[in-house]
Amino acid sequence: MIEGLRRDGGTRRAGWAALLVAALAAGGASAEGFTARSGGPGHAEMVGRNGQSPAEGLAFVRPVLSGVLYRAGFKGGDKGRTGLNDTQRKQLCAAGFSSARYIDFGKNTKFGETSCGGGRLAYAPGKSTRPDDVLKEIHAIIKDPGRGPMLVHCMWGVHSSGAISAMALVQFCGWSEDRAKAYWDEARNGADCSDGCDAWIDHHFEHFSPSPALAISAAERAAICPD
Repeated sequence: MIEGLRRDGGTRRAGWAALLVAALAAGGASAEGFTARSGGPGHAEMVGRNGQSPAEGLAFVRPVLSGVLYRAGFKGGDKGRTGLNDTQRKQLCAAGFSSARYIDFGKNTKFGETSCGGGRLAYAPGKSTRPDDVLKEIHAIIKDPGRGPMLVHCMWGVHSSGAISAMALVQFCGWSEDRAKAYWDEARNGADCSDGCDAWIDHHFEHFSPSPALAISAAERAAICPD
């Protein structure tokens, strides 16, 4: 990535450098750390609470598929449901993300695209009870190694973003539904669920089944999936 900056013109190089410095100063990171398809995240990374963040103000940033899918929430929750602010979007873009999805709660969010030098971040809503379009976009990212990862987030980074992440692990990594539900349960950090947590995640999986049209190769799976 740094070599790419050197090859660009001075104005573009300076713009990228400023964005990267801002991301690092805010607790973010360069694109290299988030875009690498390095053999799948470890279990501790997937359920930990203190992962490296690509943008300020995010909480519970955790990898799901290496270089392809990350999940998160907001510090203190997004009670206004306004979603990622302009600074956060630019920091995500500078960290190499190509997409972000607000799962279930973006009632007052203005979605759209954000540019950063030569990069672009598309921000859109998503539904954990209707995950097909989100999974199709994840599949497109897997099939395009030059494209940056997606961040799925909800208000807290616990329930809804976790449900989409669990479904992605079934769809792309061949996990069983039971294993994916157990991952969702462990990663919810003990948060309560209306009507009980087993019922909550069971209801969401009622609306999901893996699609043969979104199959990926064994090599792609080895590059991004946890063991």
